[in-house]
Amino acid sequence: MNIEEGKIIEALGQVIYPGTDRDIFSMHMIEKLDTEGSNVNIHLALPSLDIQHKEKLNFACIEEIQKIYPKAEVNIHMMARPGNFKESTPASPAAPAKNIIAIASGKGGVGKSTVAVNLALGLQQLGAKVGLVDLDLHGPSIPTMLGLQGQHPKVSEANGQQKILPLETHGMPVMSIGFLVKPEQAVVMRGPRLAGIINQFLKDVLWESLDYLIVDLPPGTGDIQLSLVQTVPVTGTIIVTTPQRVAVADAIKAANMFRMPPMEVPVLGVVENMSWFTPVELPDNKYHLFGKGGGEQLARLYQTKLLGQVPIVQSIREGGDTGKPAVLEQGTITAQHFLNIAENTMKQVAERNKSQAPTEVVQIKHQ
Repeated sequence: MNIEEGKIIEALGQVIYPGTDRDIFSMHMIEKLDTEGSNVNIHLALPSLDIQHKEKLNFACIEEIQKIYPKAEVNIHMMARPGNFKESTPASPAAPAKNIIAIASGKGGVGKSTVAVNLALGLQQLGAKVGLVDLDLHGPSIPTMLGLQGQHPKVSEANGQQKILPLETHGMPVMSIGFLVKPEQAVVMRGPRLAGIINQFLKDVLWESLDYLIVDLPPGTGDIQLSLVQTVPVTGTIIVTTPQRVAVADAIKAANMFRMPPMEVPVLGVVENMSWFTPVELPDNKYHLFGKGGGEQLARLYQTKLLGQVPIVQSIREGGDTGKPAVLEQGTITAQHFLNIAENTMKQVAERNKSQAPTEVVQIKHQ
């Protein structure tokens, strides 16, 4: 029997923790999940082993899994992890924006930076005050995409402290390490140095009062992602993927990193890029070069929204190369795709803030 872990997680997402309206997946109770043959072994972290309805929870897990895999041998192991269930505290007042949104991907080349730039400008067109920070420190592409190559930020004094003034384009403040190094210069740093740059970009830049700060992250799961959540309270993350299976598999890892304790950063939604190709001369034709359904699958897995699908369009690539983002080309289909994504992001952030407590700055203890 071939048991897929993704389907097991989907099943466990249907199990509601007794006395609440939340499922055990969103409460981060799944400590460990192993599958081998027809065996499914699940370790659940509970606030206490003395809770009522423990047996009911056990049978609910087995029932949901066996709806998908009737012959599966399901073993539920329960352990006490009281610290996993503490109440969240309000977000730090030092945060540079009301909402900080991380744009993440599991692998490079899926158009994450393109989505970050066009989402930021799309939110601005909808009336929000938006900033954009490029934390892809090893491969900053935001300066090129916004036509800011060769420009450098200035320093100003504010409240007795030296602050960096972000560059501004299209009325939007932007910060990138690409403004501080030569275009051909390799950025070689790790660990504490990376954390120092991130802290500087988020706390030593004179950001105006922002509704949203869009953070363009490097692909994968590494030091920069960890340093981000240790520096500011991240409202949520948007996962960018292409439809193909290999991109979705890596995107799951990126999303899982943000969901794991002690981070617990909500996944606001999924953007599927390069969804199809339509030739100019055949406007009614759609060619799914990278397959189809990957974005929907990912959104379904995390019980979130597919914020939008972006087709392969030459003008999007040209806009990124020339510093004229596609969302600014008013009246075009590509601009409307990105505006729809911005509208859906606004709705998801509003719903997240209504239904969940503010995210905390993560305290990671090294043992």
